[in-house]
Amino acid sequence: MSKVVKRFFVRKRESRHLLREISQSLGIDAEEIFGSKPQIEVLETARNKIYLINGSPLLAMFEGIFFPTLFFHEYISQLPKITVDMGAVPYICNGADIMAPGIVEVSGDFEEKALVTVIDERNKRPIAVAQSILDSEKTRATKKGKVFRNLHYVGDDIWSLMKDSISA
Repeated sequence: MSKVVKRFFVRKRESRHLLREISQSLGIDAEEIFGSKPQIEVLETARNKIYLINGSPLLAMFEGIFFPTLFFHEYISQLPKITVDMGAVPYICNGADIMAPGIVEVSGDFEEKALVTVIDERNKRPIAVAQSILDSEKTRATKKGKVFRNLHYVGDDIWSLMKDSISA
């Protein structure tokens, strides 16, 4: 598990810029969702930046890509859904990318590089946030190979840090 390397609060004047960046990246009105003057804390690990907004771990950044954490229920519930079979779940929860043979259903339409929520077939619960490699049409037609890049999953460093801090 990664440890926090650096932890700091974003200055108020910088938070406006960050909210605009989040809005553009995710296609949301961040100011409307989080308020015009949210308290933003950044936790940097060796791999990610985790953004605590008003005390909740809602966003993260990996390799310059903003994405919602599994704790940002309001946003991930609106993303296109990829349902995977139970055989794929342990691999995904260990960081593996999502392969076409493990996909049971693709709900919603999306473009290449769009964010999606990965849910398991049995419990219908989110287990990962991934970035599409293909658009929805090509994804449905593909029968082999990698189709989604796993950005965040149950059990990763973001999940572990947040679960530890919530239970502490």
